[in-house]
Amino acid sequence: MMLVIDDDETFNAVLVRSLARRGIAARGAGDVAGALAALAEQAPERVVLDLNLAGCSGLDLIGPLLAANPACRIVVLTGYASIATAVDAIKLGAAQYLAKPVDVDAILAAFDHQPEGSRGEAPGAPLSVDRLEWEHIQRVLRENDGNISATARALNMHRRSLQRKLLKHPVRQ
Repeated sequence: MMLVIDDDETFNAVLVRSLARRGIAARGAGDVAGALAALAEQAPERVVLDLNLAGCSGLDLIGPLLAANPACRIVVLTGYASIATAVDAIKLGAAQYLAKPVDVDAILAAFDHQPEGSRGEAPGAPLSVDRLEWEHIQRVLRENDGNISATARALNMHRRSLQRKLLKHPVRQ
């Protein structure tokens, strides 16, 4: 069984239906409590996990999911991708980390991804300064548990300047 944990009800329902049309038994959960209830009923073999669940971190669910089924494969989805959260997700046991928007084929391919067997090539060009800045801000923000004021102090930046930067979408490259 595949468990889809995402607080976006429309995305959750569409993904569950799309998986069912492909012959994959899937169930949706919209929050942490719903995910834990589904986990108590049946430990899933695969999980699509949203990084941000109505203000809670989806990363907190990786431990209980793997405790229920150590062979469980977890793909983390997020609309706000950063290297810091990707590293955290993989360290906690996620199989893959994808940025939204993403289609069903990409999600299914992510479950089949075996990082040990394939070595990707290094990117041809280094990241831009804007992208490096965005990644650094995200890492420091995560270290400060999302506290904007503490993050601004750690970055030696005015709080309002940091808020303006965070309102912008992440830089692609």
